[in-house]
Amino acid sequence: MTTDTPTPAPAHGLRVVVAEDSAILRDGLVALLSRRGYDVVAAVPDGDALVREVTTLAAADALPDVLVADIRMPPSHTDEGLRAAEALRAAHPGLPVLVFSQWVETRYASRLLEGDPRGVGYLLKDRVADVGDFVAALGRVAAGETVLDPEVVRQLMGAHRSQEDGVASLTPRESEVLELMAQGRSNGAIAEQLYLSYGAVEKNVASIFTKLDLPQDSADHRRVLAVLRYLGVDA
Repeated sequence: MTTDTPTPAPAHGLRVVVAEDSAILRDGLVALLSRRGYDVVAAVPDGDALVREVTTLAAADALPDVLVADIRMPPSHTDEGLRAAEALRAAHPGLPVLVFSQWVETRYASRLLEGDPRGVGYLLKDRVADVGDFVAALGRVAAGETVLDPEVVRQLMGAHRSQEDGVASLTPRESEVLELMAQGRSNGAIAEQLYLSYGAVEKNVASIFTKLDLPQDSADHRRVLAVLRYLGVDA
């Protein structure tokens, strides 16, 4: 198995903070995650409360393992959740954040992915058809992966995608593989969806890294960097 695909973190023991202004959805997320083995250490209704809660936990040497946050929260219902997530990731580099929003906001997604995109997820509330998929995505984000809803990928490509940096040289199959990588799929899941052998997927992934000039000894997360090149987002 390639070392560029982190193993999803097990749910049990992972500490989560939920930020969601809808009381019904917030309580539902807490109940769902608790049943699946997550330890929900706080649930807050707005971005300011999220910053305060995580800062307090960090001061007690109890920084959460992952945040789940909406983008639009009180008081203005614009980008409070995103600004809170950015502030917390600046204060605590690498803090995993899963944005769980009703809308695709490409400018916000780009802001979240720029810099260090590891441990970042963006899922759409109306498109999560399976609870297991959501829980698995949260585990992958907690493990440092980048997980994006396919619609987020599509709109980012339309808004920002560049044909520079080797992207134009990818074969149609390599582009398919890279798009699934952007959705957070493992090599095994990609092989299953495209009806390929695991070895064939690994060969395509290796070719993608070569064409995008991401060498084996790179200190950066090559899988994430490849996805960002594909989406045209600066890392």
